[in-house]
Amino acid sequence: MLRSLLLTGCLLAAGGPVLAAPPAKAPPAPAAAPTAAPVASACTRPEPPAPDSKPVRPAVPEKPACLDAKGGCPGWEAYSFNDAVKAYNLQIQAFRPLAEAYVQKLNAYVKAAGDYAQCEVKTLQ
Repeated sequence: MLRSLLLTGCLLAAGGPVLAAPPAKAPPAPAAAPTAAPVASACTRPEPPAPDSKPVRPAVPEKPACLDAKGGCPGWEAYSFNDAVKAYNLQIQAFRPLAEAYVQKLNAYVKAAGDYAQCEVKTLQ
């Protein structure tokens, strides 16, 4: 009996769990819950210009068939066409700055899209 107590005492002193109960297992860690939405990044998505803000180019006046004819157009038809061309020229002058402004918005959108793509690439690194 003394011998078994000494043996048990030596094993316990050496760290052996001869008579001790096995250590309790830690409960498994809960699985990470899936996120409902991706984590918001610092990158802001660019917004394209509104399609309805695109200016409409004025229609070119229709050329009368008599302009290409050998005899030409009668006076009233030539004057009507000339007036239509003058009106078109005024309309196109008003259209040009609107078109240039829209092109600037498109170019800004293209630049912002490139910046956004670079930002997203940086978040992956």
